[in-house]
Amino acid sequence: MGHTEKGRPPYPRLMGIVNVTPDSFSDGGQYLGSSSAIERGLELIAEGADMLDIGGESTRPGASDVEPAEELDRVLPVIAELARTCEVPISIDTRHACVAAAALDGGASIVNDISAGLHDPQMLETVAQKGASFVAMHCRGEPATMQDSPRYTDAVSEIRAALKARLQACLQAGMARSKIILDPGIGFGKELDHNLEILRRLPELATLGQPLLLGVSRKSFISQACRRMPGAPDNPPSERLGGTAAAVAACVLGGASILRVHDVAIMKEACALAHALTPLSTP
Repeated sequence: MGHTEKGRPPYPRLMGIVNVTPDSFSDGGQYLGSSSAIERGLELIAEGADMLDIGGESTRPGASDVEPAEELDRVLPVIAELARTCEVPISIDTRHACVAAAALDGGASIVNDISAGLHDPQMLETVAQKGASFVAMHCRGEPATMQDSPRYTDAVSEIRAALKARLQACLQAGMARSKIILDPGIGFGKELDHNLEILRRLPELATLGQPLLLGVSRKSFISQACRRMPGAPDNPPSERLGGTAAAVAACVLGGASILRVHDVAIMKEACALAHALTPLSTP
C-alpha cells in the first residue's frame, strides 16, 4: 500500500477473498466456476489487493466438511491461472495438508488454516517442508458446531495462550518464525462480546511478536453490534460495508498487519485513514 511514513508502523496489507464454494456465508456460489473465480481475483488485484486467499471449503458456522478431492477440483485451476498471470502472493485457505501441498506446488505461497494445523496432523510438517508462510488461526470447535454456546472466562487471554501454543508447534515443526502469521479467529467459536473484546485488546495479541491477520469482513458480529443501536436494520452480509470499515479501522489501530476482506477498494481507504491516525513512535 505504498511507502511507510517515518515513525509509523508499516501499512497493513489487504488479502482479497475468493471463495470457490457454493455455500460461503457472504458470496457462496457467486464465484464457484473457475472462470468467474479467476475474474474475481483479477478484480480484487485491480482494486489494490496485496494478496489473494483462495478457498474451496466454506468454514462458516454450521458448514459441512468438503472432501479434499472436491476441494482440489475447485481451487487448483484458479490458483494455477492466477499464479501464471499475477504477481501478488496467493494463499490457499484449507485445513487439509494434501490440498495445501498441491496448492503450493501449483503456485500458492501461503497456507491459511482455520484450525492452525490441528485438523490435519500432517499440516505443519507439510508447510515447513515446502517453506511456505502459514496463517495459524484460533478456532474453538469445528465449523459445524463452533457457535453452539462458546464459553470463555477471559476470551483474549485464552486465545493468546492458544495462539502461543500453536506458534510453538509451528516452530517445532521446522517453520521459520518469519513465516508465521497469527489470527485470533473473529467469529470462529466466539459470540459478539468475545469478538468485540478481541478488537479492543488486539495489542495484547501483538505481544506474541508475530504479524496479526484479522478477518472481520461482512461478518455477523457487525450486524449484531449494530442491532444494539435503536432502529438499526439487520443487514445481510453484502450490506455490512460501513460496519466492516469501522472494524477494519479498529484492527489497524490495534496493530493488525493483514486484513482479509471482500471489498478491497473501500477497505483500502479505511486502512489508509486508520493508519494515518496511528500514534507516531518515539525514537
